[in-house]
Amino acid sequence: MKVSSKGEYALRALLLLGNHEGKVMGIQEISEKTLVSVHYLEQLLLQLKKLGYVTSKRGAKGGYMLHMNAEDINIGEVIRKLEGPLSPMSCASITKYEPCALEAGCQLKPLWTLIRETIAFVLERTTLDDLLKNRISTLKGDDLIVVERTSGPTSD
Repeated sequence: MKVSSKGEYALRALLLLGNHEGKVMGIQEISEKTLVSVHYLEQLLLQLKKLGYVTSKRGAKGGYMLHMNAEDINIGEVIRKLEGPLSPMSCASITKYEPCALEAGCQLKPLWTLIRETIAFVLERTTLDDLLKNRISTLKGDDLIVVERTSGPTSD
């Protein structure tokens, strides 16, 4: 999975609006603070509005603001709606699965599945509010996903 500029810029805009919760921000101001062109932002904000994440206000003092509480905006959901599946390969995708002729004996599929599950694990447990409050940290303890080796090199 690769997050495109579309996903990154949309998250930048949501973060900015979340930092100014309740305030209408003009598209020019959003553009200046996110370093995203007004033209591209217009497209992204329209899509975010259609998805229900932001709302707009017309007029001279018009602009955009969050339509949902930051706690209710799930980053995994935003990325999936904007970018599509989280899986690096279609054979490991849950939402856009496509079979492969080599799948039956494929030794790579478990790796692609682990990558998808790890990405989903992190993104689905992260909200816009978590990002706004810098509550992102490394996984520790029971949450750590490790590769279990039954043979081969060890770290002894």
